[in-house]
Amino acid sequence: MEELTLAGTKLEALSVGGIETTIHLPERKVAFDIGRCPPPVVKRELVFFTHGHMDHMGGVAYHCATRALRGMRPPTYVVPPGYEDELEHLFDVWRSIDRSEMPHTTRTLAPGENFELPGGWRVRPFRAVHTAPAQGYALLRVRQKLRPEFLGRSGEELRRMRHEGTVLTEEVESVEFAFCGDTRVEVLEREELPRRARLLLLECTFVNERIGPELAREKGHLHLDDLAERAGLLADTEALLLHHFSPRFSRPEILGAIGSRLPASLRARTTALLGGHR
Repeated sequence: MEELTLAGTKLEALSVGGIETTIHLPERKVAFDIGRCPPPVVKRELVFFTHGHMDHMGGVAYHCATRALRGMRPPTYVVPPGYEDELEHLFDVWRSIDRSEMPHTTRTLAPGENFELPGGWRVRPFRAVHTAPAQGYALLRVRQKLRPEFLGRSGEELRRMRHEGTVLTEEVESVEFAFCGDTRVEVLEREELPRRARLLLLECTFVNERIGPELAREKGHLHLDDLAERAGLLADTEALLLHHFSPRFSRPEILGAIGSRLPASLRARTTALLGGHR
């Protein structure tokens, strides 16, 4: 897994299209998708899944069993609505094969709902567009801010008002990170959260004319040319991490396509996740 710090977010990530995708945020103690379950992800008790394809969920039984073997707490798996019964059926089969309990919790989280994390953070899903039901996730930092009508008041006056029961603050959210999972480019047109994210993780399975944009859409994936045409939607993005490149493309091919096809303003903020590519 590659270790990166982008737009203030530390992450460990591995993503090759059709092979394995997992995103690990060590400071927030969460992972998004699990791939084949690289060792650092075993220690994560909380995992959010974007969809059920093998390269994103294949290591879930290993993750659960390994945590039990090491005496770690049972994990919690957060899935899009509609996946919970299938995931539990999968675990029933593995319990029979493995002769173990494989304790865990599965819960669903739908777009627009919140999963509260410690320390003033929350995770909120948003809709993705793929060949299977899918969603992305945004990580939001939550702060309390003095309401505009009370700005300029003295500390003594504010204390008095608070004692009298006046609500002085309002909640303010900032989108620090968004991970779209597997998706077509329409996710940027339809969903506000990824456009607002300081750090956006966006799949880019196909990068040149070997697989064109139309075929990419049929496969439920994003083409680099689709992104280039919509670069204006990411004017507020501080850092863009492209990942999930097809293994048919080499490192030089990927970097060359990014260098020649993306507008300079977006290219300067773009990093390619290339672990697994030669």
